[in-house]
Amino acid sequence: MIQIDWSRGVLQPNAKIVERVKMLGQLDGIFADSEAFRALDPNTVVYRVQAWCPVPEGTEGGLFWGTTVVEPGQVGSEYFMTHGHLHQKRNRTEYYGVVEGKGALILMDESRSTWTEPMSPGSLHFISPNTAHRVANVGSAALRFVACWPSDAGHDYESIRRNGFSARLLSVDGEAKLVGSDA
Repeated sequence: MIQIDWSRGVLQPNAKIVERVKMLGQLDGIFADSEAFRALDPNTVVYRVQAWCPVPEGTEGGLFWGTTVVEPGQVGSEYFMTHGHLHQKRNRTEYYGVVEGKGALILMDESRSTWTEPMSPGSLHFISPNTAHRVANVGSAALRFVACWPSDAGHDYESIRRNGFSARLLSVDGEAKLVGSDA
């Protein structure tokens, strides 16, 4: 049995929980302003992920459960965000439920049309099949959310690394604004 602290959106550590920390230096090429990126400490924590994977990855019909904490911050005018991904099996879906903080779910379909959904405590987000997704923290405190996805979905980070999203979420006059080719 796994325990979750719902007030903080954190899985209680045990041998079955996988934990990863993404430092700014590991996100090279994700943010548009390379000069601002190089000026920041590469050891700055941008986000943390915990995952409970009760079945082997690739098991059809299984589900994984996870939590993510995205720290507040910016690289230039771009908010701290997760790397973003598509699923290897493109027809797989995912759910995000926000526990704490203020953020934006950034979504992009196969035609590269990009849009956002505001994230706040209690909001539940369905990520459709064939949709790239990443999360940005647009607030001044940590953004915490839980996720559930099929154990056979897989993650395709390389497509995002190579092609990015068609729009970026920027702080414009202190407000989050999607800026890009189709925003």
